[in-house]
Amino acid sequence: MNLKKTLLWSVGSSSLGLLGVTLINILQNGGGPKGLTMEDILGKSPEDAGLHDILALSKARFKQLYHAAACPMLDELTGEYQAMNLPRGIMAAGVDFYTDHFFGPGKWIGKAFTPGESGQGWGYNLFLKSFSGRVTVSRTRRMNTCLDRSAYDDREAFHLDYGPHNRGAVHTMHDELRKINAGLFIGFGSLGLGGGACNPSPFIVYGVPSPWVGL
Repeated sequence: MNLKKTLLWSVGSSSLGLLGVTLINILQNGGGPKGLTMEDILGKSPEDAGLHDILALSKARFKQLYHAAACPMLDELTGEYQAMNLPRGIMAAGVDFYTDHFFGPGKWIGKAFTPGESGQGWGYNLFLKSFSGRVTVSRTRRMNTCLDRSAYDDREAFHLDYGPHNRGAVHTMHDELRKINAGLFIGFGSLGLGGGACNPSPFIVYGVPSPWVGL
């Protein structure tokens, strides 16, 4: 009986702890649009912004930048780009762990896109995979892309839908992107099992794209 009570107490405490961390993570996003421009947030023209400018932002400022940024057209994202999670927020380490150990077969390093027909496209993710001392790039985790209304405000965003091509937790995954400049895009990723759009994780897609390889 004592063991049962101890187990119930442990499970309850863990659940409350996770709920608390999740609530803090949500609050760190800082709420909805506050009418700021990209120049207000970055302190410079968005055309002059680089990865270091995004990495200097808090989660709340990142979200305001997302609200201010424009939606890219489908053909503005073509090829293989570098990508990373924003290292901010109470759940940042956990998000990196999930991304590098469960989302794919290795360390997540990028996303690839190609426009299609009828206002849709598709893409995949890139991972560094190590085996017997040899490091290779794995291309997997396909997603469909389209332009549609954002889950975070009433403007259009570039959507990445993982549902049609994946199972398990990744089946519930959905990303959005907006454009800072031709080599810099910011977005939010969410898992239905992790609270969906109420509890998104910020990430960055950046760099001069390499040619599209495909799956």
